[in-house]
Amino acid sequence: MAGVADVRRRVLMISGAIDTTDHDVSLTVNLPEPGRWQIIKSETNLTDQTWVAMQVTTDEDSTFVSDEDTLVLSRQFSKTFMTPDQRRLTFYDGEVRPGEAVLKVYTLEAGGRKPNYSYSRYTPIATDTAEQSQQTLEELITNGMPQRPVIELIVPVTVIG
Repeated sequence: MAGVADVRRRVLMISGAIDTTDHDVSLTVNLPEPGRWQIIKSETNLTDQTWVAMQVTTDEDSTFVSDEDTLVLSRQFSKTFMTPDQRRLTFYDGEVRPGEAVLKVYTLEAGGRKPNYSYSRYTPIATDTAEQSQQTLEELITNGMPQRPVIELIVPVTVIG
């Protein structure tokens, strides 16, 4: 994964790929300065499973921004859920099949120059019925996805602007 930070526009673009199904991915980015940053993140699903939800969880020094002037969206998922403390954001009601890329846009209020946030993905269990999968998804949206073993990445960021 790699990133580009446009200081003038306060935009951080990150792209890469995920090739694990049994680990969460924890990212640390080196921002030019703390504060509010719009995150545009693209990643390719290199696994053999279809993702039907993605969760992003911030560290204790960062929060997601939720106001009428802020975009929170994904090309692949039509719905989002953000916890009241603004530290967990879930994208759902869509899918990312193997080999496809997912695009997410949100804004992060970073308390420091090295925010850390984790990504989790949900793939229905093949033996579950559609009703069981839907019930599991609803529980994961409400309660959060359980933490799995974590792969930690430090994302290099090129500064422009």
